[in-house]
Parts: sequence; structure tokens; C-alpha cells
Amino acid sequence: MSQPMLEVRNLTKRYDGFTAVDDLSFQVYQGEVFGMLGPNGAGKTTTIRIVMDILKPDAGTVTVLGRPPGTARARIGYLPEERGLYRDLKVLDVLVYLAELKGTPRDTAHQRALTWLERVDLADWAARKVKDLSRGMQQKLQFVASLVHDPELLILDEPFQGLDPVNVALLKELIRELQGEGKTMVLSAHQMNLVEALCDRILLINRGKSVLYGPLDEIKRRHAPRAVRLRTSVPLEKLPGVARMEGHDGTFTLTLADTTPQALLQTLVERNIPVEAFEVASAPLEEIFIAVVEEKSHA
Repeated sequence: MSQPMLEVRNLTKRYDGFTAVDDLSFQVYQGEVFGMLGPNGAGKTTTIRIVMDILKPDAGTVTVLGRPPGTARARIGYLPEERGLYRDLKVLDVLVYLAELKGTPRDTAHQRALTWLERVDLADWAARKVKDLSRGMQQKLQFVASLVHDPELLILDEPFQGLDPVNVALLKELIRELQGEGKTMVLSAHQMNLVEALCDRILLINRGKSVLYGPLDEIKRRHAPRAVRLRTSVPLEKLPGVARMEGHDGTFTLTLADTTPQALLQTLVERNIPVEAFEVASAPLEEIFIAVVEEKSHA
């Protein structure tokens, strides 16, 4: 694997005796969408603020683009959890100004800003002041502000906050496009369902500690329920290794006892049962998270 774009080792941060981040380690690699997930107060924003050199850790190290935090700001885009743009500036002007601060030439910044405003349906508001925009519009503008300077690494803290379903879908589409262009992204969120479809690898945090870390598909496979979903046009009789069977309109959920999905599928073929669809049932990430947290708390 290539050199990490972001590497966090044994990070710890305390506030007046409260440990917000507790010996946290993870890596983010080039071109991936990395999800930093967990409930509110889990330590995600504190971790990001240390990565961005806004806070200093009590212990541990952070390397960003191969360098210490704060030394590669022009190559990083940051969408903070607490939004805030210059409210009395015009929309286009604020984007050009922020891009110039990161070293982008004015003409390039101007063209990029116009292109992005078009992309997020804000082109008609370019000459209006930021304060004239609705909350959702300002959220989209802040997203554009984080990437108008064309960063290599994009860190988005609660990017879907304050957006309606239409704009959530738009943002997800843009994130996929940016990944297709080779951008590396860190998404921090507490709504696990919103980022589950976007992430290659994830870190699930609870009370400042890592509870799950690794490739998303591997985590889901490891914690998959012992069940398969099957669609067939014939009634199903009792099958070996199946503890429970629930059916509705030709779709069955089979809870497995002492068999595997592969062995079950072979049995169906051997019995000449027509199989229209067959999939291993997967649990939502939120269910996996809750189960792991409960398991650790009782350990």
C-alpha cells in the first residue's frame, strides 16, 4: 500500500480530566473515502481539529501528507463542523478570497468558483451576499469553499448537516466524483447510514476509542447475521441447517444454524428449487456498531 496521506498514532487529548480522544490510531490512503463515524461526542471533531493543527494533542503523533500538522494547509480542504463564512461578502468574492489564501491565482480561483457554484445550483446567487442565502445554501457554499483551491486531501466534518434529502444526494454524488478524480477524503459523521455507501474504509469511535477499524465490506462480512435472503417461485420445505424461515410473496429470510450460505445454495440446486435471487443478509452499520459497543461494555 502507498504512503498514508494521513497517519494518526496513539493520539490522546484530555480536557480537565475528561479524555476526549483515547490512544487513537488510524491511517488514510490516497484516493480513498475514509469514514470517521460515531455518535455525537465520540471524539471525531477533536481528532480532526488536532489533524488541522487547531488543537495540540496530549500524546501521540499526527502526520498529514508526510508532514507535521499545519505545514501543508494549502494542500488540504477543511469543512469544519462549526460553519462560518464572511456573511457580508458576496458569494463569488468569498470563494475567490479563500482560494487565494491557499495560493490559487485570482483568475484560476474565479473560474473554479464559477464552475463549482454552477455545480451546486448556486450560480444565480454569485453576486448576492452570503447572509442572503438559506442555511442549506450556505452549507453547500461552505462545501465548495473547502475545495475551490483544488486540495489533495479533503476533510469534511459533518458534511450532510443541515441539508435536505435532495442536497444530501447531490453532495454524495459530488463526493463520488471527487474520488473518481483521485481526491482523498475523510468524512466525519454521526449519521452512519449517510456515509455507509461512500466509504472504502471506516473507523468507528465511541468515547474516544476505536471500536471498529478497517475495510467496510470486511467489517460488514465479519459481523453479518447468520441469514440469507432467497427469492423463489415454489413453496419451501424444511432445509438442513436452517433454524428459522420467514416468507412473504416468494421472498424468504432463512436464519442459519449449522450450515453456510454456500452449502445452503448447493442444497437448493440439488433439490431443483428455482432460485431467482440469493444474497447473504447484511446488517446496517449502526446495528453492528451498537452490538460491538454492547459487547465491549460487557467484556
